[in-house]
Amino acid sequence: MKVSLFATCLSDAFYPRVTEAMARLLARYGIRLDFPSAQTCCGQPAFNSGYWDEAKGAALQLIDAFADSDFVIAPSGSCIGMIHHHYPSLFKDDPAGLAKARALAEKSYEFTQFLVNVLDVKDVGAKFPHRVTYHPSCHGARLLGVKDEPLELLQHVHGLELLPLPFAEDCCGFGGTFSIKLSEVSAAMVTEKAEHVIDTQAEVLVGLDMGCLMNIGGRLRHQGTSIRVMHLAELLYEGVCRADGRI
Repeated sequence: MKVSLFATCLSDAFYPRVTEAMARLLARYGIRLDFPSAQTCCGQPAFNSGYWDEAKGAALQLIDAFADSDFVIAPSGSCIGMIHHHYPSLFKDDPAGLAKARALAEKSYEFTQFLVNVLDVKDVGAKFPHRVTYHPSCHGARLLGVKDEPLELLQHVHGLELLPLPFAEDCCGFGGTFSIKLSEVSAAMVTEKAEHVIDTQAEVLVGLDMGCLMNIGGRLRHQGTSIRVMHLAELLYEGVCRADGRI
């Protein structure tokens, strides 16, 4: 079984520790991740900006990169959601391309989807004695339908106190190019989201998409808080290391 890592742009360029945590966690279950070097952006920024020809070029590159993979795993519901829901639009007039796009979608999973639904792992044996709140990113939760999996994993972490986030499903205001085109609206949205996070009195904010976490984390730092911001893969791996006595 060839399981490949789709690193995604933000994790690859700014947060490599997220994909490292994914790889180390999956290795505990006998999964050695392959990394096709030909992979690139999923094309979502171009797609959302109306540049569909450019998005289609990126999509073709990604489809070819993972053509031989049995599973494709990414630390982003947004990028996997792009593959599942928008690639068919890009290839609607190209039957051969559409078939390849659908084949990629069928074997592509967000990290927690793969861990819970494919590997049937709900308790990784992590220990994390902190107050934690969870932000469900829009694309992961609404577009891809990833809702129960991250919560199930968090509920099995020993010592973790999961605190409800007020208005959790409200967008953080990132939205990729949205935060650039409508920066004032985006800033107002992330300010409100940060205030809700602070209201929980959590020590840690966790999520599944580094775009959202980067945006909220930046606002939290601007407001002078000490709330730690982590991808769920990072939290689980740190918790496993703590449980094993390595921290």
